[in-house]
Amino acid sequence: MARKKPQTILEFYDLESPYVTEFRRLLHRIKTTESQRDIKSIMLTSAMLSEGKSTICSFLGITAALKKGMKTLILDTDLRRPSINKLFKLDAKAGLNEILTEGYNPKDAISKTSIDKLDILTTGGFCEHPSEVFDAEVIGTLIDEMKFYYDIVLIDCAPLLPVSDPMLLATKTDGVLMVVKAGSTQKEVVRRAVEILDPTTTNILGVVFNNMNHSLPYYYDYSYYHYEYNHNQKKSREGKSGDDSQNKLKVDK
Repeated sequence: MARKKPQTILEFYDLESPYVTEFRRLLHRIKTTESQRDIKSIMLTSAMLSEGKSTICSFLGITAALKKGMKTLILDTDLRRPSINKLFKLDAKAGLNEILTEGYNPKDAISKTSIDKLDILTTGGFCEHPSEVFDAEVIGTLIDEMKFYYDIVLIDCAPLLPVSDPMLLATKTDGVLMVVKAGSTQKEVVRRAVEILDPTTTNILGVVFNNMNHSLPYYYDYSYYHYEYNHNQKKSREGKSGDDSQNKLKVDK
């Protein structure tokens, strides 16, 4: 009996589902805001591991290609824990690791998908020393090159708190989206991550709350989240205590 082929993330993508609507809204808000119309490269990161950034990045890329007709590239820069190749069940081939270490031609490393306008550039082979191999300047140049060929480049990067990669790469992109697992990641953890991404040198687009109601992603503009953050800090300085619910991220739609 033939072994059943593993499902890819494409098979879990439902065009009629509510979460696809949320991704369409997110893309619309990013691309129609006057100050952000020229944004073509977006880095997705999170504070910690297992917040769903790679899944959000993948679904956002699929939505951009399928629903918005945008020529899209998903670039995996997480050399320590790459996920994009697993989500799309791609065959092993050269990728970012080989570009950084061997000068491999990026065009030869790009993988096509079953979606006409969606391409993938994975991390490639196993990277034994990611902290030594990761080069934000070279990756930034690669991103700029890819922006010439694609309408949007989505960069899946490592989490902010464990490593310095996303802090270094953030300034090489047009904007950053922070993915937060709602009801799981504590506010102080997110605040620390936001502080690492200095808003004077980084264009923080917003926060995507993943796992809202266990199904829907939800987007907050950074200015709104920043206001909430500063407002809560002020209340804390004034000696006002909150209940236990303030220790967890909570968003009411």
